[in-house]
Amino acid sequence: MKSLLLTILLLGLVAILKAQEAPPDDQEDFSGIWYTQAMVCDRNHTDGKRPMKVFPMTIVALEGGNLEAQLTFWDNGHCHMKKFLMHKTDEPRKYTAFKGKKTIYIQETSVKGYYILYCEGQRHGKSHRKGKLIGTNSEKNQEALEEFKKFAMSKGFREENIIVPEQLDQCVSASN
Repeated sequence: MKSLLLTILLLGLVAILKAQEAPPDDQEDFSGIWYTQAMVCDRNHTDGKRPMKVFPMTIVALEGGNLEAQLTFWDNGHCHMKKFLMHKTDEPRKYTAFKGKKTIYIQETSVKGYYILYCEGQRHGKSHRKGKLIGTNSEKNQEALEEFKKFAMSKGFREENIIVPEQLDQCVSASN
């Protein structure tokens, strides 16, 4: 009888501890490595400065619902890493970053493992918008890409500004 009671108490304790580890029902865990499948920007990229190579992005869910994103990008022959904090708002899947200057929305697609990041903000005093289709693996998914294109067009982006960059596993700076 004592061992049965002890087993029940132990199972109850394990259940309580597991419940504390899990994110709340209204907060999804976006932690992991994400691969950029497509991008769009409201600037014209016909000047040859469009990012044709991208690297995996890491997102970490923090306590309180905030997210930390780590991006790697290539610029002038060198790799650069940038971390920034996305502050949770009262609205699900809506975050602010860079001292409230940017608002980031995370929209689920109909394709499992693919999301759209949509960012609005100010850059050098001008309104600036971007969108990214991200996935949990580096494989391109045509259905998710078509959904992203429809999303981009619904937001007023020009189709010629949608790019599908080359996904690389890691960034290696050019040697001198």
